[in-house]
Amino acid sequence: MLQISNRVFIYPHELEFNAIRAQGSGGQNVNKVSSAIHLRFDIKTSSLPEFYKERLLAYRDQRITKEGVIVIKAQNSRDQERNKEDAKQRLLELIQAATVVEKARRATKPTRSSQRKRVDKKTQRGQIKKNRGKVDY
Repeated sequence: MLQISNRVFIYPHELEFNAIRAQGSGGQNVNKVSSAIHLRFDIKTSSLPEFYKERLLAYRDQRITKEGVIVIKAQNSRDQERNKEDAKQRLLELIQAATVVEKARRATKPTRSSQRKRVDKKTQRGQIKKNRGKVDY
């Protein structure tokens, strides 16, 4: 089981692993060994609570398809088991990132002194620019 929080788990039967050939260089071994992993996780049919499902489906990430399936490709390691663990870890990080509730921003007003300082600096700067004109004798 993949533990997301104290009470939320993803069961192994909900994860679909496909072994594929890795991209990139690797010599003669790359053409005969399928060590890369495609992890597919269907959000809509999973046992996740509704809050998690809604947040994941609304999350803007290229790994989430229009149909609500998360597809993660892991090919960092030459070992298939390590790639599986890497894919699971990346799925966990994606779910946790999508379900972080950000603190609402409260608009604040600038203080009177900061407003006064800003206007004073503007007039001072304008005075400097005004003095750059032609000099009359």
